[in-house]
Amino acid sequence: MSPSSLHLDGLMGGKKMAISMQPPSDHGALAKREARLAWGMLLPTISAVSLVVALPLLAIFWISFKPVSLSDLRAPEMVVKEALRVRNETARLEYRVNNSSQDAIITGASFQDEIPASITITGDLPENCDLAGQRLNCDFGDLEGGFRERLRIDVAVNGDVDAAELAAESSRPSIQGDTDYILTNLEFSLENFVRVFSASDFFEVLWATVFYTVFGTIGALVAGLFAAILLDNNFRGQGLLRGLFLFPYVAPVIAVAFTWVTLFDPFSGSANALLMQMGVVDQQINFFGERPQALIMVTVFEIWRYFPLSFLFILARMQSIDSGMYEAADMDGASPFQKFWFLSVPQLLGILSVLFLLRFIWTFNKFDDIFLLTGGNAGTRTLTVSVYEQAFAVSNIGAGAAVAVVVFFCLLVFAWFFFRFISQEEGL
Repeated sequence: MSPSSLHLDGLMGGKKMAISMQPPSDHGALAKREARLAWGMLLPTISAVSLVVALPLLAIFWISFKPVSLSDLRAPEMVVKEALRVRNETARLEYRVNNSSQDAIITGASFQDEIPASITITGDLPENCDLAGQRLNCDFGDLEGGFRERLRIDVAVNGDVDAAELAAESSRPSIQGDTDYILTNLEFSLENFVRVFSASDFFEVLWATVFYTVFGTIGALVAGLFAAILLDNNFRGQGLLRGLFLFPYVAPVIAVAFTWVTLFDPFSGSANALLMQMGVVDQQINFFGERPQALIMVTVFEIWRYFPLSFLFILARMQSIDSGMYEAADMDGASPFQKFWFLSVPQLLGILSVLFLLRFIWTFNKFDDIFLLTGGNAGTRTLTVSVYEQAFAVSNIGAGAAVAVVVFFCLLVFAWFFFRFISQEEGL
């Protein structure tokens, strides 16, 4: 008899009946219903998060293939503004007509307006307008980009002038017209990417981005590691020192950036004055205005500002390591370096890998620090600064979106490399 099943001899027809004693399957009907219920409860959250992430990303990809400028963000439309002007017992009905776009053409442009009963048209109508009862129809055909025209029609006001003026301006004309909006049509081009990759300084910008990201990330991790080692031991003033270490991270970026620019100013900065008094340099150094020290300085600022984040995570992980390992190592005569290298480092590899991933992505996307310190000048122009300059300084939204797509694919390649190689080595 199998231990997993109980066989009973039945008396009906001499047949055997088996009663299974197997444990219930994890894929039973109840488990499936619970899984469907869980996914159903999570679906609204997953959908909302997906839309928040996916829609802006799809919009950037869409715009990157279109030659879009800042003026193109507003859809071209025919704008008609109506006003009743009364001066010296003469009244005039005015219509200001314009095309909101400077480039796009509006075809079949026309408008109709219902004239209030208190207003009677007495003058001649414009050539492209006609009157049917109290309904004014004006046909403009095709409106070129930047079209502007003012129609003036002499009228007579019956009754109260203020009431007639209010009635005329409150009645909105009905507008018709078709246009080919560049953001919604299906015409795509690689012009933006050609412009980005063919720029003379593209590889210089890419090199500055890689230098700033790699050394800023590694430097922040190393500084955070040494700070965690320093404050892992108990001593008087430990809490105060931990609070001081957090200052660069919690201080407003605009305040600390202004402080650094003032401190390293070539003419009035304390750093230059101290270096010259000590005889280290013979003349002032323009730390944030000349190559290559400008790129080095913004990288040092990145390390100084963001090492507290690494310090917090690493310190928390170090304090969770079993102290028995270190006691056994002391009994075996291990040196402090050996305890650090063979005991602490293997325990910290997991958190260091996660911090490296996060800090690399955040540093690669960093914009405000560089822009506040140098404005992207003196060889500190990174890809994110280029996105801003293309989109707003040059007013080329399409080129800015193309640079943003390049940033996305750079981070995608890094993420693939990280999860393909580094994370496997660290057991993540």
